Amino acid sequence: MVKANENYRKIQASYLFTEIAHRVSAHQAANPDAKIIRLGIGDVTEPLAPAVVEAMHRAVDDEASRDKFHGYGPEQGYAFLREKAAEFDFASRGISIAADEIFISDGAKCDCGNIQELFAQDVAIAVGDPVYPVYVDTNVMAGRTGANDGGRYAGLEYLTCDASNGFVPSPDVLKDAARKPDLVYLCYPNNPTGAVATKEQLQAWVDWARREKSIILFDAAYEAFIRTPGIPHSIYECQGARECAIEFRSYSKTAGFTGVRCGYTVVPKGLVAYAADGSAVELRPMWTRRQTTKFNGASYITQRGAEAVYSPEGAAQTKATIDFYLENAKLVKEALKSLGYVVTGGDDSPYLWVDVKGDSWEFFDRLLKGANVVTTPGAGFGRAGEGYIRISAFNSRANVLEAIERFKKAIG
Repeated sequence: MVKANENYRKIQASYLFTEIAHRVSAHQAANPDAKIIRLGIGDVTEPLAPAVVEAMHRAVDDEASRDKFHGYGPEQGYAFLREKAAEFDFASRGISIAADEIFISDGAKCDCGNIQELFAQDVAIAVGDPVYPVYVDTNVMAGRTGANDGGRYAGLEYLTCDASNGFVPSPDVLKDAARKPDLVYLCYPNNPTGAVATKEQLQAWVDWARREKSIILFDAAYEAFIRTPGIPHSIYECQGARECAIEFRSYSKTAGFTGVRCGYTVVPKGLVAYAADGSAVELRPMWTRRQTTKFNGASYITQRGAEAVYSPEGAAQTKATIDFYLENAKLVKEALKSLGYVVTGGDDSPYLWVDVKGDSWEFFDRLLKGANVVTTPGAGFGRAGEGYIRISAFNSRANVLEAIERFKKAIG
C-alpha cells in the first residue's frame, strides 16, 4: 500500500483559480450565449513585442543550423541574458548585482515555490494576508504547517494587510509573534492588493531581517508597472538587503511571457542561512545545486526572446504594452470610484483591490451572473481578503470598456 503525502490534504478546498474556473464553466454551460469577460486570473492578453518575436524567430533559425544549434544550456541561464538583466534591471538603478548572482528559470511562480527547499523543515514563516497562494500552499505541501483553521494554517505567522496600514504591514507587528519568523514573504507591487511599498517601509523590513538573522523572499514580479517616482523596483535598493534578501523577477507580466515562461531569481553572494551547529551556510551554492539537479534550464529560444526585452526597441515596445494595461486599470478604477467603491491599486500595478463591503464570493457570483464578468474573490487570498475582490487590467480595451458598462448596470 503506497501512502500519499498527507500534507496535500491540509490544503483548504480547491486552489483558488481552479474553483473560479469551475464556477465560470458552470455559468457558461447554463448560459451558452453569454459573452464572458475575464478580469480574474492575471494572464496577459496582448501579443509579444515585435522585437521579442523577431529574436525568437532568429533563435529558431539557429536551432535549424548545425553550427548554431543549442541543446542543453546552462541550468543557471545563458550569460547573454544574465548579463543583460544585471545591467538593465540593477546596474542602471545603481544596484550592485552580478550576472552570476542571477539564475534564469521558467518563471517566478516556480522559483517562489521551489526556494523553500533550501531551508530546514522547522523554519518559522511569515506571509501577508491577503497573500499570493503559492507562498502558502507550497509550504503546506512541504509539511511546515498544521491544519487549516478558519482560513489560516497553524504554524504560519500572518501579517494582516488592510486599509489601516495601507496594505503594507510593518515588522513591528511581529513583536508579539509566537515564533520569530525565519522567512518573510513580501510582494510589492502587491498581488493581490495592487499596493506598493515605499523605500522607507522596505528598509524597515531589511533592518529587521538583518537584526534577526532572517531572510526576506521578495517577489518583484510586477516592478515594471511602477510609475510613481521613488517607489523601489527592487529590495536591493535598500541598504543591507544583499545580506538578507532573495528576489524573484518575471518576464510574464513585464513582457507577456505567461505562455512562453521565463523569469529569474537573485541569490546574492554571501547570503547565508545557518546549519544545526550554528555555522553559516551560503545559499547561492545551494540554489545552484538545486537547479542543476532538478532543472534543465529555460530554452535557448525563450532566453533569446527575453534578451530582446532589453534592446531599445524591445524596451519601448514592452513599456507601451504595460502603459496600455495601466490605462485599462485607470479606466476601471475611475468607473468603480464613481459608483461609490473604494479601490486600491491600479496606479503602479495591473490589479485593483475593491472593497465590496460584503461576502467576496457572493459579489464574485453577482458579477459573474449579473454582468458576465469574471473577477477574483478576495477571500481566496486569505482571511483578510474577505470583503474585497481583485480585478485584473489584463484585457483588450474593448472588453474593459464593455465590462465598465456592465458594472454600471449590475452594481451601480
